[in-house]
Amino acid sequence: PATFTVPAPPAAQPAAQAAPQDHASATGRPSCQNSLDPDPAPAENRRTMATATLTIDLDAIAANWRAMDRLSAPGVQTAAVVKADAYGLGIDRVAPALARAGARRFFTAVAEEGAKLRQVLGPGPQIGILGGHMAGDTEMIHDLDLTPMLNSLQQVTRHLEALPGHPFGIQLDTGMNRLGMEEAEWRAIAPIVLEAGPDFLMSHLACADEPGHPMNALQLANFHRMTDDTGIPRSFAATGGILLGPEYHFDLTRPGIGLYGGQPFAAAQRPVTLSIPVIQTRDVSPCETVGYANSWTAERATTIATLSAGYADGLPRTLSNKVHLWDGDTPVPLIGRVSMDLITADIGHLAEVPRSLDIIGPHQGVDDLATIAGTIGYEILTSLGRRYARRYQSRQSGGQA
Repeated sequence: PATFTVPAPPAAQPAAQAAPQDHASATGRPSCQNSLDPDPAPAENRRTMATATLTIDLDAIAANWRAMDRLSAPGVQTAAVVKADAYGLGIDRVAPALARAGARRFFTAVAEEGAKLRQVLGPGPQIGILGGHMAGDTEMIHDLDLTPMLNSLQQVTRHLEALPGHPFGIQLDTGMNRLGMEEAEWRAIAPIVLEAGPDFLMSHLACADEPGHPMNALQLANFHRMTDDTGIPRSFAATGGILLGPEYHFDLTRPGIGLYGGQPFAAAQRPVTLSIPVIQTRDVSPCETVGYANSWTAERATTIATLSAGYADGLPRTLSNKVHLWDGDTPVPLIGRVSMDLITADIGHLAEVPRSLDIIGPHQGVDDLATIAGTIGYEILTSLGRRYARRYQSRQSGGQA
């Protein structure tokens, strides 16, 4: 058989040993005109292709639920919102951890999510469906003992006709104009609904993350006016509403983002670390560019690391040239554009090439990343990519899985 001899690549310099600066101007900055001469072969850190690792601390999520439960007024039950695959972190692992912590009521957005949750939790815990009873959901709601939050006259009619006696809740619109029955519609149908015996009445705050916003008091007053004479248990507060104080808590609270370390719950433990592997390094000279559109130009000789994650993995392109990754306690700037599968970082100041760099961790949470990207922590969490290797940490399971 034929044999091939592969020449050894040139030895890589340590990250901190940058090549001498050339092309320097009198100001100390490089003059980048006519500097397109080919560079020597890149210094390469020979690594196999790998995916990033998303580490999820289930104990931190459970601790956040217990903290939200303590913040809820005495006698108030605390549920757990696990829609969107537990905010992107994996409902099959997160929901059992919350059940072990004490959660007995859960909420998902749609019946299909509720079906998966029932498979995970088994019989017993109540699973509320925030999207209500849609056409085609009847068999699933019945067979899996799901509790829809009925949002309209149409849904009330569908549910009471198709599943008489089956548990349900009612969602009221107190001013958000998104889901739920408005006051006039509710007043017209309330006698029929109350006779059927809803489990509880609920609404949702539009501006709970802004404690001083006048919308909070307006919605609270509307909720009281629409429900005070019903004698039915009530639910009004999600994470932000819990933090507004006990007057917003009623009988059942529904924390969501606070369980996963997001604002406005500033005291939350951060359960997520995202470590991205370095798959190649190269030395660059002054005036060389990195990435699409030449969006970053080296002002000095340095070492560039290419890392295996990109916008296909939930890292927004708006992070390009703006955010830092972390090598332990040392910040490392992301340079160039975020591309589909790759990002690049300037590691010239590090003593050695790292195996990976963290973009979410103790120094930079999901909300920090979201602020830089021009979005919210919810979007960062729920966009975390399926290519990540997920590692769950919990003392309940004896360590990591």
